[in-house]
Amino acid sequence: MSRTLFPHHCILIALLTACCTSPAQESARVYHNRLQPLQNPPPLLNDYPEFIQPVVEFQRFSAPILVDEEGADLSVRAWRFSYNARGIIEIPNHIRADSTAVIMVHPWGIDDGQGWKTPEPAGVCDFCTPARNHLAGRHTREVIDPFLKQMRGDVRLIMYSLIAPPDPIRRRLYRTIDANPTRQERTAARQELTAKLHSLPYQGEPLVEKITLSSETPVSDYFRQFPGLSAGDRYNGNGFWDVPVPISSDVTVHHDDVLIFDQEGYDKLRDFLKQQGIRHVLLTGYATDMCFCKTTAGYENLSRDFNVFLVGDATLATFPANNTPRYATNAHISFASLNQLVTQVSWIRKLPVEE
Repeated sequence: MSRTLFPHHCILIALLTACCTSPAQESARVYHNRLQPLQNPPPLLNDYPEFIQPVVEFQRFSAPILVDEEGADLSVRAWRFSYNARGIIEIPNHIRADSTAVIMVHPWGIDDGQGWKTPEPAGVCDFCTPARNHLAGRHTREVIDPFLKQMRGDVRLIMYSLIAPPDPIRRRLYRTIDANPTRQERTAARQELTAKLHSLPYQGEPLVEKITLSSETPVSDYFRQFPGLSAGDRYNGNGFWDVPVPISSDVTVHHDDVLIFDQEGYDKLRDFLKQQGIRHVLLTGYATDMCFCKTTAGYENLSRDFNVFLVGDATLATFPANNTPRYATNAHISFASLNQLVTQVSWIRKLPVEE
């Protein structure tokens, strides 16, 4: 026997349906994953070949727009790789700049004239040798800093992440999640920082001269006593890692740029970004194979809660046994593209203003 629904029953059902529908369900849309082959497209990440080897694949496809935000004023074309699709997929995105943060991961101020420098004769830090650090500094000056200047004033936030817990000097030198010091406080903090960074001898022990080898495992004995990377007190000297690491002098830091302390954790960063209305992150910085992915402001954290775009030519990987980061950066960005969207500086543009 059928049941007759009276008007008040219909109203009650409608109210119950509305209460049981989540915001995500209400805002969900169907994405039509239609892939169109691209004919003879130019290489990707081809603007700075000195720093990253351009990306070339057998097949490239275009796909429909993915992020299509109402009121968007920024175009961010991006790509990812899919083994199942047998190629690279290029995807347009339209986002709001005032909902966007540009984050630079680990712009360490090492070997840049501020006082913190790689210890001699065998110390290691950041990209591990002074020559490599100088190359990274030039990449910062020529690629990342111009990009930050281009985006500043349009995006909501420019941010930097650094190692170590919060300390009194950097809390008064930079704006942080918790406070924005005055210019007078910053001037005093800069003087304290200079004194602190110049207080170290930057001298460690020379390379080990004698290595004790067993007859059974001489290879493992050799590497245990003479590893390829040892950044402790032996080669770097006591206290080297206890200083307040500054933002690289190769970056033009503005008063309202924000410093992130790694040891405060991702939850604090996430909550701050949400409070600021951030939905999108353009991620830059160092090093592609380590900090860029795995630290507090790395993409493994951020991509859980935000639309993250890796700016593929605004990052460098470490490059042991090579005189260039080109191939290492290509390899690590390409691997990241399995589960991340990759863009490049020249693909991030203002959208035309609608009249």
